[in-house]
Parts: sequence; C-alpha cells; structure tokens
Amino acid sequence: MSGELRVLGACPLDCPDTCSWVVTVEDGAAVKLRGNPDQPYTRGALCVKVNRYLEHTRADDRILHPMRRVGPKGSGQFERITWEEALDEISVRLRGIVEEHGGEAIWPYLGTGSLGYLQGCEGVAGRRFWNMLGASKHWLNICSAAGNSGLRRTNGTAGGMDPENFALSKLILLWGTNTLTTGHHLWKFIQDARADGAHVVAIDPIRTRTADQADEHLAIRPGTDGALALGLLNVVLAENAQDEEYLAEHTEGWAEFREEILRYPVERVAEITGIPAEAVHRLGMRLAHTRPTALRATHGLQRHAGGGAALRTIAAIPGVTGDWRHPGGGLAFSTSDHVHLDIDRRDDLLAKPVRTLVMTKLASQLESVKCLWVYAANPAGSSPDANAIRRGLAREDLFTVVMEHFPTDTVDYADIVLPATMQTEHHDLHAGYGHMYLLWNEQAVPPPGECLSTTETFRRLAAHMGMTEPSLFDSDLELAEQLLSSGHPSLEGITLDRLRKEGWMRMSYPRPFTPFAEGFPTPSGRLRFPPPDQAYVPSHTAAAAGGSPYPLTLITPASHTFLNTTFGNNPELRRRAKDPVVLVNPADAAARGLADGRRVRVHNDGGEFLADVEVSDRVAAGVVASRKGHWPKLSPGGAGPNAVVAERDGDMGRGPAFHDNLVEITPV
Repeated sequence: MSGELRVLGACPLDCPDTCSWVVTVEDGAAVKLRGNPDQPYTRGALCVKVNRYLEHTRADDRILHPMRRVGPKGSGQFERITWEEALDEISVRLRGIVEEHGGEAIWPYLGTGSLGYLQGCEGVAGRRFWNMLGASKHWLNICSAAGNSGLRRTNGTAGGMDPENFALSKLILLWGTNTLTTGHHLWKFIQDARADGAHVVAIDPIRTRTADQADEHLAIRPGTDGALALGLLNVVLAENAQDEEYLAEHTEGWAEFREEILRYPVERVAEITGIPAEAVHRLGMRLAHTRPTALRATHGLQRHAGGGAALRTIAAIPGVTGDWRHPGGGLAFSTSDHVHLDIDRRDDLLAKPVRTLVMTKLASQLESVKCLWVYAANPAGSSPDANAIRRGLAREDLFTVVMEHFPTDTVDYADIVLPATMQTEHHDLHAGYGHMYLLWNEQAVPPPGECLSTTETFRRLAAHMGMTEPSLFDSDLELAEQLLSSGHPSLEGITLDRLRKEGWMRMSYPRPFTPFAEGFPTPSGRLRFPPPDQAYVPSHTAAAAGGSPYPLTLITPASHTFLNTTFGNNPELRRRAKDPVVLVNPADAAARGLADGRRVRVHNDGGEFLADVEVSDRVAAGVVASRKGHWPKLSPGGAGPNAVVAERDGDMGRGPAFHDNLVEITPV
C-alpha cells in the first residue's frame, strides 16, 4: 500500500467521551492521530493521554509474541514461544482443569482496558468460548455498579441527560467529577452555558483542575454526598420551590421522602459534610430558583459504603425541582442505558447454570479458581487488597493466562502471555457512556509481530480445542451486524455499512432529549424517591470516625496523565506525572512534621505504599489524596494505593469502596 489514507476510528479507553478519531496512514504505517473535527462531541480534540497513542503502540516494551514463564511467579521472566506451542499448552491445561475440577474453576477476568463491544468489556469478547467450557461468569462491578444500581432504583434506568444539553443549563453542579481530567469534552458545552449566564459549582473533596475553573467550589467531606443532597432540598422546601405538579404526576413516595428531607436542615448538613452552612444555604437558594439545573455526577462519588444511596438521592433532586421537564435540566451519570445493542451472552451454550465471580473480590475468591484468564485488565495494579491478590497470583497450582500489550504487574505472574492488538490494529464497535453516539473503529494498520485481536484469539483457540459450534467462528463484521440487530427504535437508520463509511452516528433520540419529561421506565411510570433508610448511608470512614488508629481518609482520584493503569509505562507521561504524591492539608502535615517532598508511608492494617508529600490546601484537614494509575512495580516500594484499599462492598450493586479508607502517614 502506498500514498496517504485517512481511517476513521474511536478511542477504546475507559472514559465517558469515547472520542471519534482519524488515523493518517502512509505506506502502511500510522503516522498521525487526531480527534475527528466532524464529530459533534469530539470536536477535533483528544486528551493529553491519547495524543500519545500512536507512540504507545510502537513502544519498546510492547509484547509482540507469545511467551511462557521460566522464572518464579512474579519475576516477569519469560521465554518466547510460538502460537502453536501456546495454544497446545493452553488447550491441555484447560481440558485438564475442566475434567478434574469442572468448568467453574476457570475465571475469565475481563476489565475496562477496552470498552469495545467486540474486543472489550462491553460486549461479546470470549463469552461464547467460555460458555462452551462451562466457565464461571465474571461480574464487572469495578466502575459504576453502585451508582447504576442507585439510579435504577430511583429512575428505572441509569440513563439520563444528553450531556450536550448542558449547553442549555443555567445552573450546573459538577458533583464528584473532575471534568477537565476525566471527560474534558463536556467542558465545551459547559462553556457554552456559561456564555449564556450559567453558574457552575464543583462539589468535590479536592480542589481539582475543574474546581479551579468553576464559579464556586464546595469541599465536601468524602462519602457525605447524600446528606448534602438532602440539605439542598431542605432549602428548596423552605422556599416552597418544589414542583408540585411534577411531583403529583410523575413521582411516588414523596410524602415519606419529604419528611426525611426535613430532618436535614442546613446546620446539620454543614456538620456532616464539612461545608459551611452559608455555602449550603446559598447553593440551595440557587437550586430553588434556577431552571434548568443540570447535575453531572460520575463514578468517584459512588465508590464508598453509601455510594448507591448517594446517587439515588442526588437523582431525586430533579424530581423535586421538576428539572426533568426542561431541556438542559436533570442528571447525567452514564448514557450506557440509552444504548440498545443486541448483546447476546449465548447462555444457551452452557450445559448448566454456573456461578458468578465478582471482579473486585479477586483477592478472596481466587482460592477456588484453577485458571485465571486476564484480558483488558491489570488487577495487580487496579483491584482492591493488592497484597492478597499478589499472594493468590503466586500460587503454583493456579494457571494464569494474560492477554496484554505491555509487561504489567499482572503479566509478571502469568504462566502464558498472549500478545494483543491495540485499537489501530483491529475492528471494534463503541458507544460512549458520556454521549449519544455509536462509533465504528476501522482497522488502520496490520498488527505488529504476532499480535492477535481478542476475537481472533478465541476463534483460534476454539478451533485448536476441536470445538465445532458455528457461532464461535463468527467474524468481527458478523458480530457487529448481530449487535446492531436489536430492532430498538434508537438504532433506526443505523447500519454497519453507514458506520464504517461515516465513523459515527447519533442514536435516534430527539434533540433536545428530555427523557423523563413525561414519565420514567419504572413499573409505575414514576420516579421512586428513596425510603428514609436509603437517603443517606454514611461511609465506612464516617462510621469509624474517632474509633480508629488511622485518622485520615484516603481518596484515590484519577490521574491527568494515566487512564487507570493504561499509559503507566509511557516514558513521557510518567515524566509528567512524576513519582506518586500524596496531598496533605497543612494542618495534618504540621501535626506529623511533614514538609513538601518528604517521602512517607501511607499505611493501615491492609498494607502500605510510599509517596512524596505535597502540602496543599487542595484537600481539607483529615483528608489525603493520592492519584491512581502508577504501576506498582514502577513505584517506590513496589506498591500503589490499592495496597491499603480494603476488599469491601458498598451498599448497592456490590460496588467497591476505593475512596472509603482510613490511613495514617508516617515519614520513611
């Protein structure tokens, strides 16, 4: 191939924006990557991370060939083998495990390294193959399980506003979300609203990049979001600003919820949340008298013991104010529930029902597993109770296969490593969880070395094991056609041919989109206000306050330079990120004799990690913060924040509690 070619694709990473991109290919090589200027949400811009994606595909440490472990588990010592040798060994081991222990001893552990419906966690990758073996199912609860569960209990769906409608809002509450780091394309629509007079408030325990740019920042105590929502509604009621007509026509449980709101006057809420009473009252007044009001809440605020309840109560706010009536009003958490592809998990291929293993319970559930197959995931760097996970991965009787691009901490424990393609090297179908578009990713260049796509790997393995079920061998284009065949009205006019030609298409929803102006997808057709015992559930840290030897609440927000642990090995992004840092309030630093740059141990009964102190009023006294994303093995002491994160469930959906941990900090 010669000359220049523009190939349309999509970013696969765990971000709400799911950007449309354009790859320029010259003489068979990808030479340029940019955001698609024609796509209304991407608007031509990528993020600081993905701008380096092509460089990342050509990195010196890219895994290009199958490998077999030759050293102790955890040593990262491997020898190169052929695909035939890899498939032979895998086939023998899988058959033996099924015969001796049953298929449920196999755990296909799939993460959010890709959100593709073909190659990643959103869709069909490997599911048919695993069902043929009778493997355990995998519950991917690590991201948004608590929030989704809370929202569905209130609204009947986790789907909400079209984020583009933020341009129509007059009051915008960015609640527990650092928009400029974790989904910056929304900011353009917020800027459009500000140009038309909108007031923007950031509600966050950290004064983030986004909080710096907002009109107002409320430094909330971690895990008290539900109490703040009740306090704001208390002011709305005091102002008699509730929308009585909307309440009567479109909600249920209002009388009981109203009584619960009255139990949270501003002064009580100030004590719980750490936000000054006058600030709570001021925002409550704005909420009472500003239509439309848009709320943006993302995954960080639901990663504590009361996370589901927090989202459930925050979702009640536009039901009280009637903001769902208005374009530019309501709540945006995730648009995923507006996506209606035909995701057939093919449970008919199972010989019998099988158990489900929980992604964030790897440390405690791995003991019953004989084969762990990891793809699009790096649990040694991303999952709770990291020390226990490492002990489990080191078991000699555990056969571990990892499909990867780079030698992560998890790869170091693998028995077999399989080289996986990256986004420019395969086909995939995507839908953003922060916008209303479907996107197609066309393969731009051939895979390097011996890398195979996820779908092709499972096709070859099925053939190698002598399986004959026809659906195991469906091509990527056939799988995509099946996904688009649901017949749901939102897919009207969307075909694979059009997607491949145009790169993206908006799902068939009206503009502007007001999903709950006339009702909700609940059995009654009404919003269901939370019962009193689910309106505010305190975090673990709040419940343990005063009775723990660890007085500091640790939160682990997203990094500006890494996406989870993706790019954690990129030299330039590592240089920008510097060594791991822990933000410490000046009062807490003074009490411990800590100064800027001091190397410290952040520790509790679960473990410890090392970081350099940054003394800063960006966090309140009693709160410390250390960004996630650094690879443990590339960090001081060989550990990251998940060494001190307990493996515990939140209140709904078995969501994890990454931001709900008590620690102490001591100098090294």
